Amino acid sequence: MTAGVVAAGLLSGPAASARPAPLPSSTTMSIKSPPGGANVRVLIFYGSAAAGEESPVVNAGIEAIERIGVSGPAEQRFDVVATGDASVFTDATRLGRFNAIVFLTGGGDVLDPEQEAGLEAYMEAGGGFVGVHDAARAEPYSDWFTGLIGARPAASGPTNTQRAVVEVGDRRHPATKDLPVQWKRSDVWPNWVKNPSGDVHTVARVRESTYQPGASANGADHPVSWCRDYDGGRSFYTGMGGTVSSYDETDFRAHLRGALLWTSRLVRADCKATITGNYAAERLTEPNQPGRNDQIGEPHGLVTAPDGRVLYIGRGGADSSQPVVTDWNDPDVGKGKGQIHIWDPRTRKVTLAGELSVFGNKGGGDELVKVEEGLLGIELDPRFEQNGWVYLHYTPHAGLDRDRRIAERRVSRFTLDRATGKLDLGSEKVLLKWPVQVHSCCHAGGGMAWDSKGNLYIATGDNNSSGFSDGYSGNNPAPNYKGVSFADARRTAGNTNNLNGKILRVHPEPDGTYTLPEGNLFTGRETDEGGGKTRGEIYVMGVRNPARIFVDRTTDVLYAGWVGPDAGAPSTTWGPAKYDTFAVITRASNRGWPYCMGNKQPYRDRNLPDPTKPLGWYDCDRPKNESPNNDGLMNLPPVTGNNIWYSPQGGAPDYPRDAAGVPSYKQEEASYLLPWLKGGGQAAMNGPVYRYDQASTSAAKWPAYWDGKWFVGDFYDADQPRNAVITDPKTQGDGGLPVHSESLKKIVPIGNDGIKNLMDWKFGPDGALYVLDYGRGFFNSDAKSALWRVTYRGGEPTPAAGQLARGGQ
Repeated sequence: MTAGVVAAGLLSGPAASARPAPLPSSTTMSIKSPPGGANVRVLIFYGSAAAGEESPVVNAGIEAIERIGVSGPAEQRFDVVATGDASVFTDATRLGRFNAIVFLTGGGDVLDPEQEAGLEAYMEAGGGFVGVHDAARAEPYSDWFTGLIGARPAASGPTNTQRAVVEVGDRRHPATKDLPVQWKRSDVWPNWVKNPSGDVHTVARVRESTYQPGASANGADHPVSWCRDYDGGRSFYTGMGGTVSSYDETDFRAHLRGALLWTSRLVRADCKATITGNYAAERLTEPNQPGRNDQIGEPHGLVTAPDGRVLYIGRGGADSSQPVVTDWNDPDVGKGKGQIHIWDPRTRKVTLAGELSVFGNKGGGDELVKVEEGLLGIELDPRFEQNGWVYLHYTPHAGLDRDRRIAERRVSRFTLDRATGKLDLGSEKVLLKWPVQVHSCCHAGGGMAWDSKGNLYIATGDNNSSGFSDGYSGNNPAPNYKGVSFADARRTAGNTNNLNGKILRVHPEPDGTYTLPEGNLFTGRETDEGGGKTRGEIYVMGVRNPARIFVDRTTDVLYAGWVGPDAGAPSTTWGPAKYDTFAVITRASNRGWPYCMGNKQPYRDRNLPDPTKPLGWYDCDRPKNESPNNDGLMNLPPVTGNNIWYSPQGGAPDYPRDAAGVPSYKQEEASYLLPWLKGGGQAAMNGPVYRYDQASTSAAKWPAYWDGKWFVGDFYDADQPRNAVITDPKTQGDGGLPVHSESLKKIVPIGNDGIKNLMDWKFGPDGALYVLDYGRGFFNSDAKSALWRVTYRGGEPTPAAGQLARGGQ
């Protein structure tokens, strides 16, 4: 039997003509026809290697598929034939009349070599296959069938029925688009010998934390349903359907129905979107020439222009061969070059658009030597194509007060000359400026983003030392330099009258000034019993080091991430370990630092004159800024919980709480609400929300599968996240946990020769993902510092439009 013989029946017959094909002659087959007749047929094979009566599960499955075939729109109905006779696979003419084959079998060696060859030829001719539950145990000695199914069950997996939560990550495939994102149901949940994710397109996962998966558990990524284009045909498998009651469920029948519609060629679907081999990561920039930053500076942020150019900035650290001035008596102390490079997709060349003299070329050493200031952020005006305006967030060296060790941070507007591709440094319009202490490192933030209303969001770090608090709350009130505290984030992030440790929101005006939009956290006119003040630019307070923010202009929701403190473990005296944090921010709010972190887990106050002595726990619902370094309001807005937080111990640690709501902070009592997360060395790098452009003709664009998914990542690439997540719109603004997550590490490649130190990532107008790899050191650039592009090459959904079948008429 040849594939061509099967193709003649499979693709030419039912797809092209409404004429009913002759029914199979085998007396072991039965058929259920939809009203009005049909020209699409589905074969259910229920043959089993085990002797005895047919399984009640098989009978329930046959009945359910027969009901599916006669339901729904007339043009999507199909005939159903069920047989336990494997000889059907050796009759090419008969087999070719079926658009899809369902394996509803108890497993075992159910096909002889000739019959398996017939199934292979059927798939090569463009056939469709659906495997249900124990079908993964069929043909155990066949590598080809293993590929068809996608994975094999572990021998020691659970065999009892358990209720669990299924995370439905594919919101577009017909088998899953109408299901709940969090689908609660009972079934028998197989474990897999090898996780197939990346080799197949996973459409649903079972959340192991919601049931008992046993010793052979697969972990946070436990696929349960998937599909792929395989060997010329289409294959869909679900590990669900192991109980009779499954087939009475409306949602499970909808799941099967969508699988059957795709495999039988009644609808098109994308089963390529998460297969690793369908993505290509390409390094776009070469290493710098010795002693020059001709390709890239110390990577610190990127933005894509509407014409496809990528503008990316260097913070200010020099090539390692260049001298670094760290003597405060030298007028050039910390002087560096903040660079703006442009990569042009037409020429595939890099040009240096401009350099700013910044305070930021310092690195290494103790708290009084290193610094994170410099050129920190870049954004393009919404009308960049018309006006060429570029906004830069930076610390000019000219504003440095060496005596008091105070610098000026600013956001300025510059004009890019479209004719020369150079930044006109004389065109600077200073939008906003404020003081920062530079005696002690760190936390400069830097990210910027626009919403659809023309409001500019500016992320600022807490300008606070990482030391002097044992890595817990940055709330030590004592250390200062010439009267300016550098270890008390209550002076900055917790202060309503300070622009550091915030996400600001302003509306830039054409003349270079700004106005304040409605709905910010403060108006700038508030006072309280202490006569404190506020800044009306503040949209979000209580963030530590938000290097990257993103606004989804489809929804105007703000997404942010910030780096946590340094404590490696929780303390029953001081509070939680370091929590790196991501948040979906739907309204002006206080995100907690330095009072509370995670899901409103408080830190402890410190005493004076001895800050090593603890006082009471902070109240996350009624926080007070009682620091001697505070010049703002004492009574602060209540803390809003965050969506994602992680520590070296795991993702979203939580603890039992006492009557006052204070967690125990005992590591042995911790539960981890997001088991797909873990840290260690960690530095959160927020990413974009992808929006699929149907009208784009770009061959590089990521598929529609990713539309609406939020990308979260970390500077590091070992156990840290690099994931796409889904949040629930009903709970996301109040700190609701993500409802689904999947790893991107095989698509945005990790490792020393991949994108090891992720510094920024954004999608371009071509739908490709552009990524900055920082390099392999700190405070400079090296040969690994690079701009990358990750493109999709999986092609269109299948089957081809010309191969779609017609169902019942």
